Amino acid sequence: MNESLKEIARIGIVPVIILDNVNHAIPLAKALRTGGINCAEITFRTQAAKESIKAISQELPQMLVGAGTILTIQQVDEAICAGAKFIVSPGLNPKIVRYCIEKDITIIPGCSSASNIETALELGLDTVKFFPAESIGGINMIKSLSAPYPNMNFMPTGGINLKNISSYLSFKKVIACGGSWIASKELINKDDFTTITKLSKEAVSAILGFEVAHTCINSKDKSQVKETADLFSNIFGFVKRETSSSVFASEHLEIMEPPCHGTNGHIAIVTNSVERSLYHLTKKGVSFNYKTAKYDANNNIKFVYLEKEINGFAIHLLQKSN
Repeated sequence: MNESLKEIARIGIVPVIILDNVNHAIPLAKALRTGGINCAEITFRTQAAKESIKAISQELPQMLVGAGTILTIQQVDEAICAGAKFIVSPGLNPKIVRYCIEKDITIIPGCSSASNIETALELGLDTVKFFPAESIGGINMIKSLSAPYPNMNFMPTGGINLKNISSYLSFKKVIACGGSWIASKELINKDDFTTITKLSKEAVSAILGFEVAHTCINSKDKSQVKETADLFSNIFGFVKRETSSSVFASEHLEIMEPPCHGTNGHIAIVTNSVERSLYHLTKKGVSFNYKTAKYDANNNIKFVYLEKEINGFAIHLLQKSN
């Protein structure tokens, strides 16, 4: 997976944009970025597409902008010349794919069948657009196709929305989702960039899926751990559970003896993706203590503490079980 695809995977969503007016390009890009999405796929369906990509690339060079609905090699050249950093096509055209590979251009062609995937693999690709996702079986279809093709990654597009995006991204072979609901043509043409920012923030929130898993209270020694856990159990009837380093007085309340993180304790926040959360939270200025990080078998971070405490509590991220 090349750097553009890795960046798309860290972001988690690629807004699919139709622009009729180049004057909307910069306000749109800024609205997406304010909402936490540093990526956009500008479809080549309109006369304004090429100039819109050029405008965004020049004024906001740090934004990952790509060209979608690419049907010809000429369009590939026009899009790349305008500043597009990746190409997306609705179907798999071997001629276009080979051309992009020869030019070292990131190409994500649309696939909807096993035959398409085999062609993509033969051409040397490891990531394809799954389109139109919901109409051809959605996440269940992707899981079925992944079984015989474990080396292929997917970017489903078509019918993705706030309600179902998490179900797609919870599957490890889905690197990101394409979505048109965040910045619809109607919102753009009404200059309603405030709503686009709001929808972007909602999308990022859904992608990350933060939830409080448990709170830990620090104790001075093992006897105080037992005393505290017994009190919660006796008063509220909670069932205790002992671990090698602590006692859970209930499912969501942990009691720990030294050495402990946090002045008063810690709070565990689970997320759909620790890796993706690190990307988005770092963009917001949050720093992490990577000395505390724990990794899975694929060397992906599954656990890490934030650098700073909040009101005396250390905070750590924890990967949700899928």
